[in-house]
Amino acid sequence: MKVWVLDSSALMTFFEDRSGADKVEELLAKATASDPLWMSVVNWGEVYYSIWRARGEKSAIATLREIAQLPIMIVDAEMEMTRLAAGLKAEYNLPYADCFAAALAHARKAVLVTSDRDFERIGGALKIVWL
Repeated sequence: MKVWVLDSSALMTFFEDRSGADKVEELLAKATASDPLWMSVVNWGEVYYSIWRARGEKSAIATLREIAQLPIMIVDAEMEMTRLAAGLKAEYNLPYADCFAAALAHARKAVLVTSDRDFERIGGALKIVWL
């Protein structure tokens, strides 16, 4: 069974019905409580502040409620995950928040789902599904 990690851009693609939203919707439809999609709390925070900036705090809070209803497991940025993310930042110079998505995908041996072209810097170090 494949394990999937969502970058913040994947969830924003879904919520804003951008190109690739159908792929995220398909993954969400297949996910379950026992076989969820995964997301770093740092990337979850990116979704929150992005929506707050674009549409205001109330909309951002409403979106967090929607996310809580989806089969997405939010993973804390504990010490080992942060060490992995920092190593990716040092090696590939990705934006720091992106490093948490990449670190989670690496740790879970998962496929990263993203529309963020910054991840091209990683090359073949991760399996990536592009939206």
